[in-house]
Amino acid sequence: MAPRLAISVLGELQVRRAGEAVPLPSSKRTRALLAYLALTGRPHRRERLCELLWDVPDDPRGAVRWSLSKLRAVVNENGLDRIHADRERAALDMATVDVDLIAIRRAIENGDDLSVARLERMEEALATPLLDGYDLPRQESYQFWLIEERAEAERLRLAVIKRLCEHPDLEPVARPRYGRRWLEIDPLSEPAALFLAHALQALGRVDEARSVIAAFNRTAQASGVAPIEETPRIEAHGAGRRVADHPIAPPSARQLLKHQTISFCTAPDGVRIAYASVGDGPPVVKTANWLNHLELDWDSPIWGKTFQSYARGRRFIRYDERGNGLSDWEVEDLSFNAFVEDLETVVDALGLDRFPLIGMSQGCAVSIDYAVRHPERVSALVLIGGYAHGWRIGASEEEIGQREAVMTLTYHGWGQNNPAYRHIFSQTFMPNATADELAWFDEFQRQTTSPANAVRFLKVFADIDVRHLLGAVGVPTLVLHSRHDRRVPLAQGRMLAVGIPNARLVTLESENHIILGHDPAWEVMTAEIGRFLIEHGG
Repeated sequence: MAPRLAISVLGELQVRRAGEAVPLPSSKRTRALLAYLALTGRPHRRERLCELLWDVPDDPRGAVRWSLSKLRAVVNENGLDRIHADRERAALDMATVDVDLIAIRRAIENGDDLSVARLERMEEALATPLLDGYDLPRQESYQFWLIEERAEAERLRLAVIKRLCEHPDLEPVARPRYGRRWLEIDPLSEPAALFLAHALQALGRVDEARSVIAAFNRTAQASGVAPIEETPRIEAHGAGRRVADHPIAPPSARQLLKHQTISFCTAPDGVRIAYASVGDGPPVVKTANWLNHLELDWDSPIWGKTFQSYARGRRFIRYDERGNGLSDWEVEDLSFNAFVEDLETVVDALGLDRFPLIGMSQGCAVSIDYAVRHPERVSALVLIGGYAHGWRIGASEEEIGQREAVMTLTYHGWGQNNPAYRHIFSQTFMPNATADELAWFDEFQRQTTSPANAVRFLKVFADIDVRHLLGAVGVPTLVLHSRHDRRVPLAQGRMLAVGIPNARLVTLESENHIILGHDPAWEVMTAEIGRFLIEHGG
């Protein structure tokens, strides 16, 4: 019988023969290559492996050839060659290789009859980061693969936890522990909330059970998801317990719209800034972006659904930047520093102590600057379609010429009834928008600012640079970016996620810079933001 090789990818990468650890090559990329071959389990073209893990060298095959030679010493034994490679492709023969993650997945997918003890060992293993320490931020394709694999491992962990919760042999005292883990991973799961509440109730922990249901309904409302329609109300009743019903309905978008209030405050240089507040609960502030108008965008086909999701279960605050919307248009200072001061002015006017910031596009840079200036006030950052530096930084002469030509067209055509000039922006912001949505956005831009200010904004955005501040951000940060964003390339979002300590990147499958309510990526975006704000919203 051929000897078997054990590869562990949960936690740090390990290889064992007959229970003994095998020394791994010193090259991190070579070790990452082994993990990639083991987890994919299929042949790959050598050029693909080189592009995945190396900055293309002078000899594109040499790096892979060298690494494969090092890996043979790790995985081969007693004449058994597990590395299969020819001039075109390379693969790891999995016939005698066991991978911990694959073994767990196979057992869960096959519906094996698993004991509580084995499921608990699986859950403990899956709770450790996949390939811990094997991030390669400069290798974009590999990093995307690793992020997706980690997300899949988290989904597998959730499946294991559900199996545990369903297991008839799970001790009653252990049920709340796994119910909480289920709800932590999937905070919008009604079955998880009900399981945890009833597990606590069975142990006589009535107050905790009540709080679970109440917290779930707040979470659901904050995330734009319907709460439990018939909420279990757990009450003491003699020696036992009984469950009654108590309906809680989320506020409708129409109800929220009625309560939007618009106010004004004055920046240090005398510019009046308009801001709006809507909803009840802990505050969340959205930084201004291109372009805003508090009255026009709240119930719009572009922003309405997104803004209303932020306002459920929270006090949602946004404002019109100087130079556009309901704020003063005729301003002397239209600069990045002034944008940050506008945010400071609004926050001070409202007397907010601590809150999360949501930034979109150039609003991400403003949010980052504010978070570094005021770390005591910002609890978390959500950065959507953002960038650390404007297009002028590092641009070629040809690109500068093209961009400046667009600015000239903007100045002369912005205010005309013909939307062709503004359409330049609409198409890159939302390539998958409907004709009606594009028409609305074209007209919205014209009403939101003047031709001169539109050009001034574009010039300021071009020179934004907060790269030096990324490492100083000390709050939890969620970065969301469309994979095929035509306005701001994904590489810019990656730069934010890599530069900000412990930031998490979520790649959205979309071409849109503005994620529209009917875009499939919208549900992913709002769910991710909802979960993040629940954890870091205060």
